[in-house]
Amino acid sequence: MANTAFRDRSAFAENGPWRFMPFRFHRLADDRVLLTNQGGEFAFLDRDSFDAFTSGRMPAGSDRYLDLKSKGFLTHGPGESEIRVLASQFRTKKEFIEGGPKLHIFVPTLRCNQGCGYCQASRAGIDQPGVDMTLETASKAIDLMLSCPSPSVTMEFQGGEPLLAFDLVRSMVVTASGRAAKLGKAVKFVICTNLTLLTDEHMAFFKEHGVCVSTSLDGPASLHDRNRPLANSSAHDIVARNIERCDEALGRGNASALMTTTVHSLPHAKAIIDEYVAAGQRSIFLRDLNPYGFAAKTGHAIGYDVDRFLDFYKEALGYIIDLNRDGMHFVESFTSMLLRKILTPFGVGFVDLQSPTGEGFGVVLYNHDGSVYASDEARMLGEMGDPTFRLGSVDDGYADIFFGETMQTIAAAGVAESLPGCADCAFVPYCGADPIRNYRTQGDPVGHRPTSTFCRRQTGIFRHVFSLLDRGDLGLMRIFLSWLKPSHASLPRPPWQL
Repeated sequence: MANTAFRDRSAFAENGPWRFMPFRFHRLADDRVLLTNQGGEFAFLDRDSFDAFTSGRMPAGSDRYLDLKSKGFLTHGPGESEIRVLASQFRTKKEFIEGGPKLHIFVPTLRCNQGCGYCQASRAGIDQPGVDMTLETASKAIDLMLSCPSPSVTMEFQGGEPLLAFDLVRSMVVTASGRAAKLGKAVKFVICTNLTLLTDEHMAFFKEHGVCVSTSLDGPASLHDRNRPLANSSAHDIVARNIERCDEALGRGNASALMTTTVHSLPHAKAIIDEYVAAGQRSIFLRDLNPYGFAAKTGHAIGYDVDRFLDFYKEALGYIIDLNRDGMHFVESFTSMLLRKILTPFGVGFVDLQSPTGEGFGVVLYNHDGSVYASDEARMLGEMGDPTFRLGSVDDGYADIFFGETMQTIAAAGVAESLPGCADCAFVPYCGADPIRNYRTQGDPVGHRPTSTFCRRQTGIFRHVFSLLDRGDLGLMRIFLSWLKPSHASLPRPPWQL
């Protein structure tokens, strides 16, 4: 009988000098150094080990040598097999770009019944004419969506408040379902609504057509109502009640909530999470302000610097970890996406974490007037009077929109691995490029990393997450691994799975 025992570790140590494979590094606190490579592998070294590695003095056969060799940081070749492994890792992480945009955002109306100070869109009054999408425009936009090569797409309704144009939304869902069925394609539906206008008719339709609901919940009543005022009513009370109604009518997990962090949110990290727990949610997305729409005008009143947001994020994440240690499965969604990119071979469908950028490659938006934009943020710029990232209109052909001059500009500035300041960053295998935000905040799509608030935020979060991975105990690793795939079907879908 053949010997089936594993070979001794020494069998994997080769004779002769070894060579470096391409890698990047970042110095963490306490003399710890993070190494990463293009395949997404990572390793932690203490300062002495790092010095031994970079000076070529690390002895072949040592534990450190074997660990770094197995992850592709050093080689005696490189041989064909090593190149194939690296290529496979890189190809898998970039698989999201295949098939064209998979998230298609439709704006059936700009009208809204709320006056949120941080609104990223240029909302319109509830009775304002001329800001609703026509049936003809909707039909052309649906045809463009179904022209994408991907066999499965998500159709998301935003606004304004899309329930103010519910008849149009209903017609679009029915039309898209019918046309997709004839083409053998699958369409998932999501409606982003403030839930203040929800009726039984809406919920019956959502249940019949499998429409998922995404809403906003900023925390306890005092905070939510301050961030998201509703005339003569408490928006919080209505939203909390309607989330419960959605859970009962649609099933838990088909209605999820997002929060936006204002300066008023910063002292209340634990209270915000407790509110989500009380509302039956099992995930939260700790989202900061974006510099678009009304948020750009009110930033002086509700904004904050990056360091204050990072302190808020760390406090909230620590509290969420404690809840998980006490037996509650509760996920911080942005961290979960980072962990998916760090701990698995796979990418995510979240624009901020994609390279090439998700703008135009992973998401596209059809505005109420028929304009097609590379993302929701591009639309917001357009509403602010700057149509730089308008790809075309629903009257244009697919190739003209997705291979035109504007998309070429986005593509040229949208590959993080080739951008100054990103190309040599240890976090680039897990991060993304955001040309539109760079343009908005710094004046050009490439941007300038040393003065970029986006880069400071991303770097701060990455440093914290990798520090947790470095010093985390087995219990923490079990928690993080459980966030990669919720174990119960009733848990809310993470944003990238919608």
